[in-house]
Amino acid sequence: MKHLKRAFAGAASTLLAMSSAVFGANSAAPAGSERDIQQIVQSGTIQICSTGDYLPFTHLDLQGNWSGLDIDMAQTLSQDLGVRLDLVQTTWATLMQDLGAKCDMAVGGITITPDRAQQALFSAPLLEDGKAAIVRCEDASQYTSLATIDQPGVRVVVNPGGTNYDFDRANIKQAQILVYPDNNTIFEQLTNDQADVMITDASEIRYQTKNNPRLCGGGDTVDHPFTSEQKAYLIPQGNQGLQQRVNQWLARAENDGTYAKISEKWTGSALTP
Repeated sequence: MKHLKRAFAGAASTLLAMSSAVFGANSAAPAGSERDIQQIVQSGTIQICSTGDYLPFTHLDLQGNWSGLDIDMAQTLSQDLGVRLDLVQTTWATLMQDLGAKCDMAVGGITITPDRAQQALFSAPLLEDGKAAIVRCEDASQYTSLATIDQPGVRVVVNPGGTNYDFDRANIKQAQILVYPDNNTIFEQLTNDQADVMITDASEIRYQTKNNPRLCGGGDTVDHPFTSEQKAYLIPQGNQGLQQRVNQWLARAENDGTYAKISEKWTGSALTP
């Protein structure tokens, strides 16, 4: 709990005062039907939005099965509240408009950003992260910095609508940006030599390189990322009651080892906020 308190009171405190999001299943609440914690408990169901395309945090397969670190955590939240979990699929491009309209909150590797914090609330931070490069292993010594990546002839692939896209638009000026719509299969663009580099969160790179021996981090960018960021859960703006209840649950999940156990299952190491 002390880790959560430190993170919550630290550098991200300004953002946390203004943040949050929602993601989930097959049924959705009507537009404009934002619910407080009492209404959620009384209904017997919490609707949580997620993109389903961002391992190790969230994944939705072709058979409609959900998995991932934050999906497992969402299940423990529903159990803690004594309600059923209803997962609602969203996209990175529609995440903010779906929050509160289609779901009570959102999970799935969501980065705390000033823009999102102006529109929603965030839970206490879950982990530290940052943008780094993932490449074919034979090119790992070639793409070691933004300067070596942002060169004419280099192909940088990116999924639309999220912080990866925002980062590339702000920082890639000479290399070619290739927008690829399916974040579940985007890494095949690297292994099939359709792109040279993808810039994404170090947490995702660690997961992908662990599971695909052809992919590596570019230089030491995974251990020393281009940016410093935090991930959290997203909650509709003004719903401080739900934010407080989620933070209470997160504190318990850290203290009793739930978060460490689930994060180790998905990342290979027990994470602490």
